Amino acid sequence: MPATVITDLAAELTVPEDGTLSRVLYRDDRMRVVGFAFAAGQELTEHTSALPVVIQVVSGRLDLVLGDEETEATPGSWIHLPARLPHTVHATEPSVMLLTMLPAPYPSESGVPSAP
Repeated sequence: MPATVITDLAAELTVPEDGTLSRVLYRDDRMRVVGFAFAAGQELTEHTSALPVVIQVVSGRLDLVLGDEETEATPGSWIHLPARLPHTVHATEPSVMLLTMLPAPYPSESGVPSAP
């Protein structure tokens, strides 16, 4: 399989004037990487993921609620969320982030990945 190279993530994910852009940047049978571009004031309301995820901030500033914990994420921030942790993302300024969905560590009896 050839390498996947994106030389400028911020240019790949243009921040809309209003709203949120999401785009799958990479997918295989082991992981998926989704890029998000948020206009200032946009948010992902509280939700969970069935799989563990990693958030990486490329540009901008995000306020995150991770379970009961609040944190601010800026370029270079790296955040790991275990499966099923309720979380919220709010862009306080135009922002770009990567969301990497990881495989769950333990498959269930049905063969579908599940969290420990």
